[in-house]
Amino acid sequence: MKLVDTHCHINFDSYAEDRAAIIMRAAEIGVTTIINPAIDLPTSHEILQICEQFTGVFAAVGVHPNSTVDFTPALIDDLRPLVSNSHVIAIGEIGLDYYWRESPKDQQWSAFEVQLTLAAESQLPVIIHNREASDDVIAILESWAATLPPPLRDRPGVLHSFSAPESIAEQALAAGFYLGFTGPITYKNADSLRHIAASIPLDRILLETDGPFLTPVPHRGKRNEPSYIPLIAERLASIKQTTVEAIAEQTTANARRLFQLPE
Repeated sequence: MKLVDTHCHINFDSYAEDRAAIIMRAAEIGVTTIINPAIDLPTSHEILQICEQFTGVFAAVGVHPNSTVDFTPALIDDLRPLVSNSHVIAIGEIGLDYYWRESPKDQQWSAFEVQLTLAAESQLPVIIHNREASDDVIAILESWAATLPPPLRDRPGVLHSFSAPESIAEQALAAGFYLGFTGPITYKNADSLRHIAASIPLDRILLETDGPFLTPVPHRGKRNEPSYIPLIAERLASIKQTTVEAIAEQTTANARRLFQLPE
């Protein structure tokens, strides 16, 4: 049984002491592919170095909305050379975050739109961060997706760690996006999220840890890691009334299709 963790910050300091062991532990239970999104230009470079060290780790490069306070359009000239690296399979994580208010909205919008343009030029899908900005995020994405060239039109990207209302899920699916589900789908108070997951076609769902955050039950409160992906798959199998094997097979196929991952 093969699984993909489509969103884990394996480059973060919380993994520094045992990164190799974590990747090996995940591989031993079938999580043989990990996608590591960046949060800024330095981490974009850092992740590419990790990809060189570990088979099965792939990169998304980009600037997170909370890292955009000093963003200028010229930064794209520094990101653009990275997209041709064979380990880079997406632009991300990018988007809008109105919760933390680390960066002014106009800065977040500027960075978001310029990076969407880079993704279209590079024919790479996007990994979208959205926190309390659903209406603006989906409006921008719908407009952007409608202009994409054919190779990218059917796989524009994923709304990572989906937690928005069901109406946003419907709009995202209509625009061609995938939805990523993380540890909260296992939480006791997440009935509305499970309801959304139940209504979404399985061929549009991705599994994510968002490690080291959002650890699933029964490890909630501890550091998250890719080896916990089967716990999310098990909960999704229960929601979808199918087998874990079926969830693994379809979500792995989804990840390969969206990110053009090797077999």
